Amino acid sequence: MDMEIVGEKQGRRLVAHLQDDSGEIEMVWFQGINWIQKALQVGQQYLVFGKLSFFMNKAQFSHPEIEAYTTQTASGKAFLEPIYPSTEKLKIKGLNGRYIGKLTYNLLQLITEKDIPENLPKTILTTYKFISRFDAYRHIHFPASEKHYLHAVRRLKFEELFFAQLRLGLIKSTRHRFSKGQSFEKVGSLFTTFYENYLPFALTNAQKRVLKEIRKDVGSGKQMNRLLQGDVGSGKTIVALLMMLIAADNGFQSVLMAPTEILAQQHFNSINDLIKDLPVCVKMLTGSSVVKERREVLKLAEKGELQILIGTHAVIEEKVVFNNLGFAVVDEQHKFGVAQRAQLWKKNTIPPHVLVMTATPIPRTLALTAYGDLDYSVMDELPPGRQPIATVHRFENNRPNVMDFIKEEIAKGRQAYIIYPLIEESSKLDYENLMKGYEEVKSFFPEPKYWISMVHGKMKANQKETNMQRFVNKETQIMVSTTVIEVGVNVPNASVMVIESAEKFGLSQLHQLEEELEEAPKKFCILLTGSKISKDAAERLKIMVATNDGFKIAEKDLEIRGPGDIEGTKQSGLLNFKLANIVQDKVILDAAKQQSDILLDTDPDLIMAENLMIKNYLQVQKGKTAWSKIS
Repeated sequence: MDMEIVGEKQGRRLVAHLQDDSGEIEMVWFQGINWIQKALQVGQQYLVFGKLSFFMNKAQFSHPEIEAYTTQTASGKAFLEPIYPSTEKLKIKGLNGRYIGKLTYNLLQLITEKDIPENLPKTILTTYKFISRFDAYRHIHFPASEKHYLHAVRRLKFEELFFAQLRLGLIKSTRHRFSKGQSFEKVGSLFTTFYENYLPFALTNAQKRVLKEIRKDVGSGKQMNRLLQGDVGSGKTIVALLMMLIAADNGFQSVLMAPTEILAQQHFNSINDLIKDLPVCVKMLTGSSVVKERREVLKLAEKGELQILIGTHAVIEEKVVFNNLGFAVVDEQHKFGVAQRAQLWKKNTIPPHVLVMTATPIPRTLALTAYGDLDYSVMDELPPGRQPIATVHRFENNRPNVMDFIKEEIAKGRQAYIIYPLIEESSKLDYENLMKGYEEVKSFFPEPKYWISMVHGKMKANQKETNMQRFVNKETQIMVSTTVIEVGVNVPNASVMVIESAEKFGLSQLHQLEEELEEAPKKFCILLTGSKISKDAAERLKIMVATNDGFKIAEKDLEIRGPGDIEGTKQSGLLNFKLANIVQDKVILDAAKQQSDILLDTDPDLIMAENLMIKNYLQVQKGKTAWSKIS
C-alpha cells in the first residue's frame, strides 16, 4: 500500500492504494487526513470495509473503515461481524464503527452475569426456551452463528415488549384496586325518558355492549379511565350522551371536551337536537364565547345548575369550577396534550370518570402497546341501513370528467367537498396550492351559476364559521377546504368528496375524510392523483377503493407506515423500542401480553420471591412512563 496527499490545502484529500492478489483499489479521505496518514503504514496488511464507488472509471472506497490484519483479527472473523453507527466527528478521532466494535468486544470479555443479571422468571425462560439475558447481550453483538444471533434477538424483543406491557398493566391494576371514583348507583328518569321516547334509532349490539361496560365501571366505586374507539357513524356520541344523562340522574355534572370550536359546536347542536325538551341544562364554552355567556356558564357550573358543559380546552381553564363533576368525555383525545387532559382530574376532589373517544380505528397491536393502561371498548358495528361509500381512484387526466360528475350531482340538488392536503411542515406551500386549486375550481364552476365556500387555517374564526354556515345552509354548492377537521360539520346534502393529491394522505386520513359523507343518502368519494405515484401510495389507494371497514384500513396503515406515523401515539413514549416492532413481532407481543396478564393476576404487587427480580428491574427503570396514568 502507498499513500499520497492530493490537492491544495483548502481542498486536500488523502489517497491510498490497496492491493491484493486480485488487483488494486483506491481509498480516499477528505477529513482527518493528518490522523489517518499517521495511523496507516505503507506495506502493512489491512482489513478494509466500505461502500464501493467509481471515480474517473477507477474503483474506490471513500472514508472506509480499516484495521490492521493480524493472526488474531483473522481468527476472530469466524462469527458474524457487527456494524456500529458512528459520526464524522468520531471517525476523525479514529472511532469508526469497527473500532467501536473492538471496544465493545473487549468490554464483553470483562463483564460477567452479575453485571447483566437475569430479569425474567424461570417459568418464562422455560416456556419459551429463552437464552439467559447475559448470553443474549453477548450474542446480539458477537454471535457464534446466525442461530445464536436469532435466539438473542427473540429473547431481547420479548423482554422489551413484556416490560412495556407490565408497566401498563401495573398502572391499570393499581387504578382498578385503589383509585377511588364517583359511584353512579341508579338509572333515573332522565336516562329512562330519553331511552324510551327520544332515542332516534335502536341501539346496535356494539353500543349496548359498550354501555354495559361503562355502566359497570361507573358503578364500581373505582375511577373509570376508558378508551372508546369506533368508526365515524358508529354512534359514540349517543353512548356518551346516555352516560352523561346517568351522571345527571345521580347528581353529577358532565363535560365534553372537543379539539376545535367547530366540533364543539357540532356536539352542542346535535346533543340539543337529541334531548329536545328534557329538563337538562346544556351550555357551551369556547375561546370565542362572549363575556356575558362566559359569566353565565361559570356561574351555572359552580352552582351545580349546569348538567352538561360542551367546549374546547376552555373548559379546563382554572376559572371553570364545577360543583360536582363526575363524568368527562374527551373527543379525539390525540388532539390534546397529556398535561391538558390531566387538568380534568383536578376539577373534583374525587377525579371524574374519563371516557376518551376516537373516530380513528386503532389496530389491536397498537392499542395493546400505546393504550394498554386504559380499559378500552371497540364499536365495530354501524347502524343498520347505512349505505356504503362508493370510492374510486382517478388520475389527473380524468379531472374534466370528475368535474362534470360534480355538476350532475349539483343539478340533482346535492353539494360537494373538494379537499386539498395539509402538510404541517409547509403551510405556506399548502396555502398557495389551495388558492391555486380554488381558482381552478372556479374555472370549472363559474359564478353566478355556482357558488363556492372556502375554509382554511389562515382564516379568522368568524370568517371560517360564516363560510361553513353558507355551505350548511345550501347557499353554496361546493366546499373547498384543506382538511376534514377544518370542515368538521355534518352536511347530509353533500354527496361527493374529491380528495386532491390523494397520494399525499395516509390511509387513516383518507378514511376520515371519506367518512365525512356518512350522512348523505348516496355517497361518492373520488381519490384524484397525479399520473405517477409511488408503490406505497398505489397500495393505499387500492385499499381505500376495496373497503370501507375502518379497522381493516387502520391495520393496513399500521403495516405500511409503522406506528410512528399514527396520530397520537408519540405522546406515550412506549413505542420507542430498540429491537421490537409491533407489526412484525405481533406473535411476540401477544405472548408478552399473555405472560404479563398471568403474572399480574397471580401477583399484582410483585411480592412473590420468584418475581422480586422483575420488581427490582422495574424500580431501576422507574420514571420511563411519565404521564401514563392520564388517559
